Amino acid sequence: MANTKILIVEDEIIIAKDIQNTLKALGSDAPAIVLSGEEAIKKTEEIKPDLVLMNITLKGEIDGIDAAAEIRNLFNIPVVYLTGYMDEERLKRAKTTEPFSYVIKPFNERELHSTIVRALKKSGSNL
Repeated sequence: MANTKILIVEDEIIIAKDIQNTLKALGSDAPAIVLSGEEAIKKTEEIKPDLVLMNITLKGEIDGIDAAAEIRNLFNIPVVYLTGYMDEERLKRAKTTEPFSYVIKPFNERELHSTIVRALKKSGSNL
């Protein structure tokens, strides 16, 4: 995971900062935290991350599922969903975006790390 650039899309700033600190401790670069789907698309274009950690439930016009679909279509960057709650309708919508994995909140460092490593390998990343 060293030298991996990961964009964090999470509207709960305390959780986002915790994820950022965890990723840095694991050797990844987490250069940005964004709070909305709209910001996620813009920041993805700007920094070209290796992976996007995307909260499904975001404030704003575009939720995490719609943002992930747009990121996949425009940039073909793998997305791992973060969620504290997943109802059947959201699960169906999320599946259509072909995410690389899901992480259920609350999660621990080991779970986050292994999910990211699997997603990067599945995406064909040589990181």
